[in-house]
Amino acid sequence: MTAPAAPEDQDWEVIVIGTGMGGATLGHALAKAGRRVLFCEQGRSTLGESEALRGAYAETFFPAPAPPQTRHSEILARAGRSQQVVEDISAPRPRRFIPFIGAGVGGSTALYGMAMERLFPADFSPRDFHTDPAASLPAQWPIDYPTLRPYYEAAERLYRVRGGVDALREGERPEYLAPPALSAGSASLWNDFVTKGLHPYRLPMACEYLPSCAGCQGYLCPRPCKNDSARICLEPALRDHGAVLLPECRVLKLEASRDEVNGVVCVWRGRTLKLRGRLIVLAAGALATPRLLRASASPLWPRGLANASGLVGRNLMRHFVDLYVLWPEAARGAGGHFKELALNDLYLADGHKLGSVQSFGALPPASLLAAGLLDDLSHGSLPWAGRVLQPFAPLLRWLLARKLANSMVLASIMEDMPYSDNHVLETNSVNDTVRISYHISDYDRARIALMRRRMDDILKPRRYLLLKQAENNQQLAHVCGTCRFGTDPRQSVLDENNRAHGLPNLYVVDSSFFPSSGGTNPSLTIAANALRVAEHILRGA
Repeated sequence: MTAPAAPEDQDWEVIVIGTGMGGATLGHALAKAGRRVLFCEQGRSTLGESEALRGAYAETFFPAPAPPQTRHSEILARAGRSQQVVEDISAPRPRRFIPFIGAGVGGSTALYGMAMERLFPADFSPRDFHTDPAASLPAQWPIDYPTLRPYYEAAERLYRVRGGVDALREGERPEYLAPPALSAGSASLWNDFVTKGLHPYRLPMACEYLPSCAGCQGYLCPRPCKNDSARICLEPALRDHGAVLLPECRVLKLEASRDEVNGVVCVWRGRTLKLRGRLIVLAAGALATPRLLRASASPLWPRGLANASGLVGRNLMRHFVDLYVLWPEAARGAGGHFKELALNDLYLADGHKLGSVQSFGALPPASLLAAGLLDDLSHGSLPWAGRVLQPFAPLLRWLLARKLANSMVLASIMEDMPYSDNHVLETNSVNDTVRISYHISDYDRARIALMRRRMDDILKPRRYLLLKQAENNQQLAHVCGTCRFGTDPRQSVLDENNRAHGLPNLYVVDSSFFPSSGGTNPSLTIAANALRVAEHILRGA
């Protein structure tokens, strides 16, 4: 539905801030049930937009190879990418960068690799498997796996997930749509894994696999192939169920009485508005949502909304991800651009809870990797190395292109722990640079080293290049945990239904709610939980 000229003059039943996996999925469910829903999206709308940059990484449109910077903001915006600067103050030399996350309709799902994995039942009892006393892990999530199972099933149907059954998930047989046949490279790797007694399976993917599908990881898909939240939920909500979208709508703060949120203050089309809604749903992402809650401080809420516990913004998690590039002779042919297989033999093994392994899909072009490598060196512990190597950037790009041609890449995704001191810091304004502090504990460093040793055992005798990303704080694609849910208001921000403690008309449904990260992609859990919260709201919230 076309946005009204004066949305501030209307009373909305539900205002959803953010159109990523959580916001669009919940908003669609409520609009379909007849609720009058308004979506506020800070980024641009690419729905039917011919000016959108599709089919390639935003960086390929830069004038010269470089990491994303503020001078690239227009290109990033057209490509559905965030332009927000993050400052990491964890190291002695703070580092500023623009993270690889979405900003626009669909949020980060517009860029995601489409993997839609369930958590394991063990993930809902995190203290049973981790021993670091410094970690702020709860003994249990406020809900258990059986509670979420029917919503996992519903989300898999909604996002048309294709995949295969994981033999290590006892008693679980999801009814996925059929995936295409394995590529030659993946089939060879699959056989190697089986020979070693491992349990590969087809990675569940929210993808239609249209002819000549390119995988489209990291950029906007040019065809109706990627089942992201904009295509699956936002578009139908707007087209069929009367929902309204305000794109390029920058929410500044929420206004609240002692008992409820009574206004959403935003800037839209150059005007500052105050929107009114009976229910307010935050789904702006685990970096933006806590900043917005704290920016909404007032004499009635001096620490910010829903922050009586002091935990808003704390317990930041991002997953430890490493990439293993298998040399061309190991890949044996085409297929490297597809995410096809996975295995969970390291998820729970020999008394350790580590994480998942899966096809990564295609790496970014060599020019982008080279620019990122030089930038990492320039801002890391050896800044002189970046300066020395900068004149050799063309040679580095050529070497990377040659080595990575036709290669296959695996990603290890390892669970990280929540720590109170890993957090999104307070700033003076919601528009300021996002500031984070994130340190890896000795406990997690030992787990990262163990994961790498286990991966080496799995891959032998194949040759591979390990791209260590686990220690890189710029890897924020799976950021979560900054507004955790729980049953004790002293130890959580949200209750078991994702409603803010003390504010019964305020909900949070992005990845902020995770009390622990699990060891696999969070997208499906976000979608399933959004459907669960939508059902709770429709039952009478």
